[in-house]
Amino acid sequence: MMLKGGFTNYGEVIGVLMLDTRFPRPVGEIGNAESYPFPVRFKTVKGALPVRIMGDRPQPELIEPFIEAARELEAEGVRAITTSCGFLAPFQRELTAAVGIPVFTSSLLQVPLVSRLIGPSRKVGIFTEREQHMNDHHFNGAGWSAAEVNVHVQGMKADAVFPSVYIGNRTESAFDVLRAEMEAMTHAFLEECPDAGAIVLECTNMCPFSSFIARISGLPVFDINTLINLFCSTSTARPQNHQRRYGKFAPQYVCC
Repeated sequence: MMLKGGFTNYGEVIGVLMLDTRFPRPVGEIGNAESYPFPVRFKTVKGALPVRIMGDRPQPELIEPFIEAARELEAEGVRAITTSCGFLAPFQRELTAAVGIPVFTSSLLQVPLVSRLIGPSRKVGIFTEREQHMNDHHFNGAGWSAAEVNVHVQGMKADAVFPSVYIGNRTESAFDVLRAEMEAMTHAFLEECPDAGAIVLECTNMCPFSSFIARISGLPVFDINTLINLFCSTSTARPQNHQRRYGKFAPQYVCC
């Protein structure tokens, strides 16, 4: 068998473009490597502070730093690139054009598929920190619009702690407080959107709470991790080897 080189590091299938942050990232969050049963590679985009991303659209001068970082990840051998913030969906077209590997900037890319799964009479709930800033700039970046897909955007209360941590870039917070806010948000969503059929978490910071959301809502919950795992299930799947490596808790397929 001929071995093929060309990179310094190997086995890191997913590259993650990270915002420039210092807030805590528990297991389940995209910035915590223990969230995945396979290696990932992180690349921080310097100067990409949350406040520069979390508006009606990302600040346009950030596209070049993101493109440069994406090209670096590609040169370092990853097979696909994602980001740590769903508000980067407006950069989807530019980033895919800049590299030769798949890019998925946001979990919002899943919304049309989720809508098809649940049917046109039921709504896809989109959970986000700042409802007032989530708009068609983000939806169009992900390849769809609110006129085409039946969605309900659910934001957090103005005085919630959650945005003060993840947009305010605080270095510590109580997990139980964040969990309680996510649970309250889910209850509010069910009251406001009784015809919901599924939930998509735009915000990657919400991923550690997806199981609590699913239990309360009784609905399927999609997030950036479901998208990452979908890609990995298609990329060099090795069902014979992963049981030996990860034991009985291994997923059906693991990227290597």
